[in-house]
Amino acid sequence: MHNLAEKAHPGFPVTIYYAFKQSETKKGDAGIASTGWETFLQAVLDAGFSISGTWPMRTELGNRMRGSESNALASSIVLVCRRRPADAPSVTRRQFLQALKAELPDALAHLQRGNIAPVDLAQAAIGPGMAVFTRHARVLDAEGKAMTVREALALINETLDEALAAQEGDFDADTRWAITWFDQHGFGEGEFGTANVLAQAKNTGVAGLEEGGIVSAGRGKVRLLKPDELAPGWNPLTDTRLSAWETVHQLIRALESGGESLAAARVAQLGVRAEVARELAYRLYTLCERRKRAAEGLSYNALVQSWPEITRLAAEAPVMAAPPRTDADQMTLQ
Repeated sequence: MHNLAEKAHPGFPVTIYYAFKQSETKKGDAGIASTGWETFLQAVLDAGFSISGTWPMRTELGNRMRGSESNALASSIVLVCRRRPADAPSVTRRQFLQALKAELPDALAHLQRGNIAPVDLAQAAIGPGMAVFTRHARVLDAEGKAMTVREALALINETLDEALAAQEGDFDADTRWAITWFDQHGFGEGEFGTANVLAQAKNTGVAGLEEGGIVSAGRGKVRLLKPDELAPGWNPLTDTRLSAWETVHQLIRALESGGESLAAARVAQLGVRAEVARELAYRLYTLCERRKRAAEGLSYNALVQSWPEITRLAAEAPVMAAPPRTDADQMTLQ
């Protein structure tokens, strides 16, 4: 790394491919874990580099012979680096956190506009977060000790969560209720009393959530409806209680039952209101990842990854009073 830094041309960034199966090693009796990723980042910083980007790359095929029935790597990470100025200042932990909270939300929005897959969002967001951290010679804590890479990564991930949570302010009351309920219960049942208290806090009601077509309530229990349980033949133009939650799950239902063309027909009807669905898909994938709900998270990731093609098809499609039904829709009606 030192040799790379010494020979780097100041006019061009250095890109480094990182591919390493993640593992942890314990250090002494204190039980402090160290990962290869943290060790590698520390080496990059110690060499005098600052990091301006981290980009996940799908460099391996899951069906290759080496990857079949094994714990082989599926992706690599590209680090974009430049030499850190010799006169880079030192800052306090508070100053670093202030800069992080000021810059990371805009960087996050930029990544989302670029349609980065939700599964890669946390890793990609490390880039702008580490850019704040590594442009300083050191970040000092209250005792004057230099902050470690592990501590910086923890703060970056914490700030990323806060930025994603702040986006909830753009959503309607029904959706804000559903996000909180989903975080706690997923698509499982919960007590009606708990749901009602949460609904009051979110300025909505369980009866209204039922009317909106996103929950099932009865016998003292409440649960969110899964995408394949939602009303078939949904038409956002005539929906009198349209929520972002219903929108994203109806789009998932359309994508899974009728492909990108059916999802595009729905998006064409939604118009500018469709964009909020992609924002919500990012948020819900993050919740699934945190709660270890991989199966549910796949649907949100797939919707975002299909978004460019869906919107392209939607721009070419005429807006219909009611989009075509799929065979699955017809079977549900029967």
